Amino acid sequence: MEKEGSSKNGAHVLVVPYPAQGHMLPLLDLTHQLSQRHLTITILITPGNLPTLTPLLSANPTIQTLILPFPNSPLIPKGVENIKDIGNLGNIAMISALSELREPIIQWFGSHSNPPVAIISDFFLGWTYELACKLQIPRITFYCSGAFFTAVSVHLWEDPEAVQHGIEVKFHDLPGSPSLTWEELPTLFRRYMELEVRDTNFELVKNSMMANTRSWGVVFNSFVALEGEFLDCLREKMGHQRVYTVGPLHLLGRPNNLPVGPVVSNGVLSWLDECEDGSVLYVCFGSQKFLKKAQMEALASGLEKSGVKFVWAVKKVTAQQVVDGFGDIPDGFVDRVMGRGFVIKGWAPQSEILSHRAVGGFLSHCGWNSVLEAISSGVMLLCWPMEADQYLDDKLMVDYRNAAVGICKGGDTVPDPEELARKITRSMRGDVVERTRAKELREKAVEAVKDGGDSYKDLDGLVEELAKLEAQNA
Repeated sequence: MEKEGSSKNGAHVLVVPYPAQGHMLPLLDLTHQLSQRHLTITILITPGNLPTLTPLLSANPTIQTLILPFPNSPLIPKGVENIKDIGNLGNIAMISALSELREPIIQWFGSHSNPPVAIISDFFLGWTYELACKLQIPRITFYCSGAFFTAVSVHLWEDPEAVQHGIEVKFHDLPGSPSLTWEELPTLFRRYMELEVRDTNFELVKNSMMANTRSWGVVFNSFVALEGEFLDCLREKMGHQRVYTVGPLHLLGRPNNLPVGPVVSNGVLSWLDECEDGSVLYVCFGSQKFLKKAQMEALASGLEKSGVKFVWAVKKVTAQQVVDGFGDIPDGFVDRVMGRGFVIKGWAPQSEILSHRAVGGFLSHCGWNSVLEAISSGVMLLCWPMEADQYLDDKLMVDYRNAAVGICKGGDTVPDPEELARKITRSMRGDVVERTRAKELREKAVEAVKDGGDSYKDLDGLVEELAKLEAQNA
């Protein structure tokens, strides 16, 4: 069950990640930083997700693992332990299944000679708040999404019945008094509201979301210059100052670069070397989102008509996905854009591409990790939000920070190729204000993680608070 470590360093913390790439990697980045600051750490993991920890454990041999069998669930196919194998629609079932780990954790805790003084867990795992209460230790919520998204979510989950189905929601109490259409609301919340009969799994999710802000503290992979007003709003809401920003975490350094794909560049970096500074648009929609056939055709046509140089990372589709209506690169497209466009099938070295001098724009679904990578590289975002927190990330970058351009909205929307081409061409001109704002944000992100920066100080502050907990338990 437990991998023995030689660590008897600082406070012992149990880290509980949520098994989805966009959730796990930033929490593992945080875990790496905590280990570097001499905390004793145990990570709860199921066997199928253990390989993801390999770089972290290699770089930090004192980190221990608590390996528990994945709970049986009638809603999850046997052998599936990660969201990548069932898609985002499986989140409700995954959250519910993982909540069955409570009793095994309690048994492990009771038998441990040096049990944890705190739990740090993903915000999808709000059930760990009640677990922490039972163990009489604090729970710290880790948000792999932004503070703006969280402030909106807190407002919604506090009183779901006050929200009218299908009607635009106004948030008068939040900075800037934003309004969101029904489609722009967080996906989990909409799914909860759209159910005529809510089962126990959905009630568990609701209770989990509400438990997050009752936690002892919260940690964001964000930084003050990006979301300061929303962080202040959450501090006021929670009634204490234990709201930490520690991002962008990937700028602090990853163990062995914490790879998420094969160590190959597909020749794309050499191709970029031949391009002018800021002339290339990078196009990618994350690890989970597949485009339908009509969307792929429209996007390909828009890129072709734009005349802009581009790198397009396209996920491989299975025969079944083609039957289900998902699309691939249109026939003849690669030949028609030869020399101007570079198509990558499968995994792409996103961080390396975005940080290349030739890349000036990033057409993205606006997942939070992608937003932070774009900011960290000083690259302007061209936004096509589709689900989850993406509409709010889009609004933050476009409306609040003016460091991004809206291109399209909606998971099922098929853009007009001519209009898409015009937006791409206009956005990729060197004189647009959004490019300047993107570069300014990069400078602020880099400052945040430097010694003495806001994020660096918050990380040290979190470690100091955990040390106080250790002292109280001594």
